[in-house]
Amino acid sequence: MKSPSPSKRASSAPEPSPELPGLPVWQPFRGPFERWPQLTDLLIATLAFLLTLLMWSRQDANEVLALQSLWDVAAFQCAFIGCFALLWRRTQPWQVHAVILGASLILELGLPANGIVALAFSLYSLGRYEPNARISLIAVLATLVYVALDMRVLTQPTAGGTVAVMLAWVLWHIGRRLRFRGEYLRLLEERAEYLERERTAESERAVTAERTRIAREMHDVVAHQVSLMTVQAGAARTICRNNPEAASEAMAAVEAAGRHALSEMRHLLGVLRPATDEAALAPQPDLSDLPALIEQVRQVVAKVDYEAQGELGNVPARTALAAYRIVQESLTNVIKHVGAEASVHVRVRAEPGHIAIRVRDDGRGAAEQSIGQQTRSGHGIAGMRERAELLGGHLRAGVIDGGGFEVTAELPTTEGGT
Repeated sequence: MKSPSPSKRASSAPEPSPELPGLPVWQPFRGPFERWPQLTDLLIATLAFLLTLLMWSRQDANEVLALQSLWDVAAFQCAFIGCFALLWRRTQPWQVHAVILGASLILELGLPANGIVALAFSLYSLGRYEPNARISLIAVLATLVYVALDMRVLTQPTAGGTVAVMLAWVLWHIGRRLRFRGEYLRLLEERAEYLERERTAESERAVTAERTRIAREMHDVVAHQVSLMTVQAGAARTICRNNPEAASEAMAAVEAAGRHALSEMRHLLGVLRPATDEAALAPQPDLSDLPALIEQVRQVVAKVDYEAQGELGNVPARTALAAYRIVQESLTNVIKHVGAEASVHVRVRAEPGHIAIRVRDDGRGAAEQSIGQQTRSGHGIAGMRERAELLGGHLRAGVIDGGGFEVTAELPTTEGGT
């Protein structure tokens, strides 16, 4: 039976799909007016100029288009300047409106023509693009006065004049409403971007906190078990020639400590893998596992006294795990910095509202330098202090009078504290 070729095997394997950036649920439609604003303004200015010439051709001022006098040329230039001023209607809305209104006044008062179509586009642009509401309102009121005087609405009110005044107001009002809507959509977009950044930052903070927690757990597990294995292996190497049976027991203890370390590491790393029905995770250690921990340490350290007071079974799971890890790390520090000749006393007392922990050694067999290093630095004490502070408690560690080292901690057991 032939094995499939590498190319077939590669094609059958699922290819990982690249992660696409998240897109917002709704995106505003961008038409040609938004995509090419300069070209749009040029077309609007040209259209306004052509409509103005068309309007003049149907009025009494049709002779202006012949350009037979200086006044005709001046009227043509006013129309040209007023219409093509719309090229700057987005960036300078009220200035453009002032130019167009001025050109309309000149045509109304002294030239043989009447009005330009660009005034309608300018009114809309004034409401749409002018950020200063006061200037925009003053400009539109001046335009309404001009239209009312031009149409003689105040002296001879007619339907056409009234409609012209209302149309001027409506054009400005439509532009203003669209500006408010655009500002509202812009604020929504900025808020969505802000929330997206906050969500990303919160995810990064959660990942960092989880990495710190896993690193702390790994340190507690590995440091304790490896310290036991190191001391047992050293003892086995020392007595292997004179007492092979004791050396064999020591190596058996090393094997048991290694298996226990692997089991805890496998349980801890299982959190990082997807949960399956086949993999059953062991529970986290708690205060009921302290006697077994003390028995392990007694195989290495000469004297370990353990004293438990109060109802330890009612301690919350998080507090119980933190208390176990603090005792474990304290005993690990004794093994590393003091050695097998130490005498250790461990006391765990459950009191109303909190649990008190004290681990004290006599410091025998420890060099002053190692104790100083333990006091000043090391991830073990820092990790224990982090555990206590995360639960709302506190931890103290330092050299005691008469020699030795002491770790004391108080962890809250109430709902508010944890």
